[in-house]
Amino acid sequence: MIFMKNMTNLNKILNLKNISTLFLLLFLNSCQKNVDKSENEKFEPNAYERSKEFAEKNPVTIFGGNKSKGTNFEFASSNVLWRATLKSLEFLPLINADYTGGIIIYDWYSDDNKPSEQIKISVQFLSNELRSDSIKITAHKKQCDNSNKCTNLILDKKFSDSIKEKIILTARSIKIDEIKSEKK
Repeated sequence: MIFMKNMTNLNKILNLKNISTLFLLLFLNSCQKNVDKSENEKFEPNAYERSKEFAEKNPVTIFGGNKSKGTNFEFASSNVLWRATLKSLEFLPLINADYTGGIIIYDWYSDDNKPSEQIKISVQFLSNELRSDSIKITAHKKQCDNSNKCTNLILDKKFSDSIKEKIILTARSIKIDEIKSEKK
C-alpha cells in the first residue's frame, strides 16, 4: 500500500515536471527571433568588403564632383587652394586637415618676440575654384597676462583677408607653374 501511495505521488510529480517543462519550452520558443536565412546569407563578415560595397552603392562627391565616378577623394591633391594653404601656412602647427570636409585647423602659434600672444587659424574651403570667396579664414587671438589669465577674441577681417590674399597668390603661382610644366 505504501508502495502504491509513493507511486501515485511520483506520478503527480513527474506530470507536474512534464507540464512545467512543456510550458518552459513553449515560452522559450515564442521568445526566439524569427531569422530569415536569406538575411544571414546577405551579411558580409569581412568589414573591408562591407565598406567597399557600401562605398560603391553610396558614392561620395566633394564640391559637386561627378557621381558616376563613385567615391572621389582627389580633392587634396588636385585642389590648388588646398595645396596653397598648406604651403602658405606651413610654419603653423597643424591640428586637423579634413579633406572630405574641406577644412584645415591649425594649433595655437606664438611668435618668439611675443610669447604672451598666440594666434589660431582655421581655413574652410567653400569651393574648389581659384577665387577669393572660395575660402573662409577664421583667426583667433589668445592674450595672456603675467598671472596666466588669458582672453580669447576673434581677429579682425583685415588680418583674415591678409592671410587669404597670401593663399590666393600662392595658389596662382602654383597654377602658373602647373600650366608651364604641362606645356613642356
